[in-house]
Amino acid sequence: MNVSLAGQVALVTGAGRGIGRAIALDLARAGAAVVVNDIDSAPAEAVRDEILSGGGQAIARAAEIGAEGSAEACIEAALAAFGRFDVLCANAGVLRDSVLWKTEDEAFDLVLRTHLRGTFQCGRAAARHFRAAGEGGAIICVGSPAGQLGNFGQSAYSAAKAGIVGMARTWAVELQRAGVAVNAIIPTALTRMTETMPALAGYVEKLRQGEPLPDHLRAEQGIGTPEDIAPLVAFLASPAARAITGQCLGIGGDRLSIWSHPQELGALIQPGGWTAAGIAEAWPALSKDRLQSFGVVLPE
Repeated sequence: MNVSLAGQVALVTGAGRGIGRAIALDLARAGAAVVVNDIDSAPAEAVRDEILSGGGQAIARAAEIGAEGSAEACIEAALAAFGRFDVLCANAGVLRDSVLWKTEDEAFDLVLRTHLRGTFQCGRAAARHFRAAGEGGAIICVGSPAGQLGNFGQSAYSAAKAGIVGMARTWAVELQRAGVAVNAIIPTALTRMTETMPALAGYVEKLRQGEPLPDHLRAEQGIGTPEDIAPLVAFLASPAARAITGQCLGIGGDRLSIWSHPQELGALIQPGGWTAAGIAEAWPALSKDRLQSFGVVLPE
């Protein structure tokens, strides 16, 4: 199946480096005109120049996602340069990892402002445009395994990424009548942000030296490069995927997956309500074979 984004205009936030850069380049190769956003102008302009040198269309827009007006400014830039706006990939993010008892308010607020508030503001601006334009559109939100499972030292990041997936499900409901497909992706890739994780630092260094990643990492762990992530975004951005909405899809290395939504795994009924003693008595039956795993499992 040919996936073409010809005639489409996409905004990718946090596109100056890593996964965002790979997404912007891939969308451009598929035919989209791309607004390359980053907090700093230099990396955004570098990616823009890569796209232009490859024969694509792009502009750079430096803006701090999460700051008031930044999302609107990026969409206005798309309209001014290309006359339309069709696809949002809300990717911008930042890490400030620390265990719960060492996490300061300032670090927690920064992570939530960038990831959660930033995605919210971008989604709101895109929704307002799509509803007014009446031509549908696509919103792709970027989650994380940490938001799905939790991860040591990532209270803020896990909370933000879980919230992003929750918002995506809500937006899918709210924007369905407007013809806007809203999905979340759960990417796993070695980037500058992951090299601070001891279990992955060695693989990041090997990748930097041009060494291939081992098959077990790509297939079993589903961890690869930023370039492995981009095709899923290109697919979800395309007209071929506009009927897909409200989903959470994972991609990384050689692995493509679909995540379940939270749901009841079992229930017991006690007429008149439950007592603590009654719950204690019923717990073995309710929990048998149903307790859920938690925590991201990293390669040893």
